[in-house]
Amino acid sequence: MTVRTAGTRELPDLALTPGRAFGIYIHVPFCVTRCGYCDFNTYTPSELGGANPDSWLAALRAELALAADRLGSARPEVDTVFVGGGTPSMLGGQGLASVLDAVRSHFTLAADAEVTTEANPESTSPQLFEQLCTAGFTRVSLGMQSVAPHVLAVLDRVHSPGRALDAARDARAAGFDHVNLDLIYGTPGETDDDLRRSVDAAIEAQVDHVSAYALVVEDGTALARRVRRGEISAPDNDVLAHRYELIDARLCAAGLGWYEVSNWCLPGGECRHNIGYWNGGEWWGAGPGAHGYVGATRWWNVKHPNAYAHALAEGVLPVADFEQLDSGAQHTEDVMLRVRLRDGLPLAALNDAERRRAQTVIEDGLLTRDGDRLILTDPGRLLADAVVRTLLD
Repeated sequence: MTVRTAGTRELPDLALTPGRAFGIYIHVPFCVTRCGYCDFNTYTPSELGGANPDSWLAALRAELALAADRLGSARPEVDTVFVGGGTPSMLGGQGLASVLDAVRSHFTLAADAEVTTEANPESTSPQLFEQLCTAGFTRVSLGMQSVAPHVLAVLDRVHSPGRALDAARDARAAGFDHVNLDLIYGTPGETDDDLRRSVDAAIEAQVDHVSAYALVVEDGTALARRVRRGEISAPDNDVLAHRYELIDARLCAAGLGWYEVSNWCLPGGECRHNIGYWNGGEWWGAGPGAHGYVGATRWWNVKHPNAYAHALAEGVLPVADFEQLDSGAQHTEDVMLRVRLRDGLPLAALNDAERRRAQTVIEDGLLTRDGDRLILTDPGRLLADAVVRTLLD
């Protein structure tokens, strides 16, 4: 009988679904400072309570060993690996190489596996990117956010305005074919010209992928407290819509087409790991607070690195809790995620009532039909959540 450590749950039996993409997500919980808008599961040095990258890596190795054992001999090849955070680049090139070695010790990577790491510009260097290429990483995603100093200041970003662009060029020079820059738009004080300069700078850096996200004021963040005190204004929805259209027009003119509502790329530059999420793929989430999804089971790990390491030292998976999705919940997620893709939502995924409602959305100009698929129009991308609600209500 397995004795559970305090605060953890035993997962039910997991049955992989044949034919689905399978990935591994690894969460690195370390950051030098906390950005004011961030509500991710990250910890600055003063919050770690003795945890450190070495103890985290030892615990990660233990979790991956238990994961491989739990999935059994039927576990598939790994199509994608994504190392996120936090700030994975704080581990350095050798540390990230050790992370990938830990995955390879217990799983078989597909010959064409996509291996991504996120990186903050200020913790990168040409040597880091060279080490990552040698280790087997194929893609890097850099947090750029903006080139406007006053926008970076509101977001509490510590890198200089041009640092992300230099990092992108360093990554390309080291041999990375796939480089992403993340933008945030709608920050209080940002102007249209600020955003134009940011988008144009990303294009000039010759990356093959750009992600752009509207600023969201999350409860419990420093940004939310500033909004509540009236120091800055909350993002305006009309401004956000206008800024999205600005981003889309400039990226598309440069040859980066949208393939998901918040993501644009050159042909062949799609993030395969994220496409796995949107298309109903399965993945093991390893690390503090990481989420996994196999079969009909979704689970999430305990959040603090110390609790995570303690559970694994006891020889048990560090699962905080899980849920098992019934067919209705799986259908809702399928519609919600796949409708966001440029490939669209297959009509066959909808029941009769939903197809009738889809016709109304088409007549409203928010969806278009392309053969047997439903695809968001340009106005529909601005109202994707409302489209989903209409289809499912």
